[in-house]
Order: sequence, then C-alpha cells, then structure tokens
Amino acid sequence: MVNWLNALGRTRRAILAGLTGRFLRSQADRLAAIEEWEEALLRADVPVRTATELLDELRDTAKRDNRPIRAILADSLATSLTPHDAFSWQFAERPGTVLLVGVNGSGKTTTAAKLAHLAAGQGLKPLLAATDTFRAAGSEQLNVWAGRVGCDVVTGAPGGDPAAVAFDALQAAKARGADVIIVDTAGRMHTKQPLMQELKKICNAMAKCLPGAPHEIWIVLDASVGNNALAQAATFNEAVPLTGAVIAKLDGSAKAGFVLGIDGQMSLPVRFVGVGEGAEDLVPFEAEAFVQAMLGEE
Repeated sequence: MVNWLNALGRTRRAILAGLTGRFLRSQADRLAAIEEWEEALLRADVPVRTATELLDELRDTAKRDNRPIRAILADSLATSLTPHDAFSWQFAERPGTVLLVGVNGSGKTTTAAKLAHLAAGQGLKPLLAATDTFRAAGSEQLNVWAGRVGCDVVTGAPGGDPAAVAFDALQAAKARGADVIIVDTAGRMHTKQPLMQELKKICNAMAKCLPGAPHEIWIVLDASVGNNALAQAATFNEAVPLTGAVIAKLDGSAKAGFVLGIDGQMSLPVRFVGVGEGAEDLVPFEAEAFVQAMLGEE
C-alpha cells in the first residue's frame, strides 16, 4: 500500500516552507493566511489559473466557514479534481491495447513494464511492444524489464518502422492469446511535428490489425518538470487523442502541484503514479490521498 505522505514529501515541504503558521485571531489573519497559501501552492507548481480559482473560492468560503484554512483548502482541492472511475483492465475485446507516449526521459519504458506487472497481478497475460527502433538501448531496457516481470516482448530491427513493429506486436498478441498489449514508443520532443505524425501512423497501424485499437493512449509525464508537463500533454493531445496520464517519479518531485492542472484544465484522468523504482511502485491515483499528503498537517 502506497505511503502518500512519503510520495509527496518533497512537494509538501515546498508548500509548507514559507508558511508562518500564525495563530489566527481575526478575519484579517485568515485572509493573510490565504495569501500565504496561494504563494505556497505556486511554489509547488500548481498552475496559476488553478490556484487563482481555488483561492478566490477559498476567500469566499472562509468568511462563513470557521474551520482551519488548510481544511477548507483541502476540500476545495479534492472537489476540483473530477471524479473518475478507477481504471479497469477488463477490456471489451481482447487483446486490450494501451499506447504510451511522451517526451524523452519521461519514464515510458519503465512505466510500460510496471503496467505489465499490474496486469499480470490481475490474472491477465500481458505482452510488451518496443516500438522505439531509434535507440537500441530502448529495446534492451524493455527486454530486461520483461524478464523481471515475466512477460513476452516484441521488438523490431534497429531503424525499422515503428508502426510496423506495433502491427506485428498486435498480431503476436492475438496469436499468443495475450489479454493486453502495452506499446512503448520512442521519446520525442512535443515540438517536433514529424515525430508527432509518426504517432498517428502507429495508431493507424494498430487499428488496421484490430479495429478500435489503441483502446487507451496515455501520456507519461515526469513529475520533476512541473508545469512544463501541461504543455507536453496539450501538444500530444493535439496529435493523438489522449485518454489518460501516468505521472512518473512522483516521489522525487517538489513540483507535483501541476497534477491539479492535468485534471482541472485538461479533464484528463490521472490513472497511475510512479512512487519508486520497483515493479510494484506504480499505483492507482487517489485524489483525496494526493491532496491530503500534498498539504500536510495543520
């Protein structure tokens, strides 16, 4: 079971660092405390628009609600996150398909393997596909991880067509009776249009092999980049229709506040978060636990 206080430790320390912890004797003190909280949220890379909307609401609510400011803020933050059903590995057809996209170094390959481990834990037979044909190390890394989590992996020749690898991998998944295929893609800068177009080719190739594929397209975001992740997600969403996000390296970030913008500004569900290096350290996102751990104790 994930320890959310540990996972959000750096972000929580960034938020609490500038708070005076003043004893609130008057309404003026409460308003001053709200100003401090606004600055604190921005330090943790809560998007400006999100922070402004939340604090405007907080100022109004605090006039008639005498609870501690932190408690009111926690409720507002939790409410701002759209309720999403927990992700189910039970796809309408087999094999279910999950395509992972993102920039270089975001953590896609390790995330792909961890997702395979989660699927296996649900009693499913996963298969990994390495469509990163540009880096030999990419396929090698996925092969190593596949050995750790105990699942098959399909790779392509160095320099080969990533779309063709995705097509072949999906055919292999059908032939081998896999329940789910998780497709790792090459990291690409979101500002490079030719590389972004290649993602569309991969999607088209998968759809030719299995109508409706890919069923899920998730962007893997490195939590340490903070608000820059919002720009990445927006640009990838223009190229391929994202259905969710996975936040990698959450435990190493002091800027996890941007997660509120992924949901609030993009209406993109955060499906899983990475909180460590092990195969078991990818866990479902829990909005209330996230908020409570991020704000800390009163």
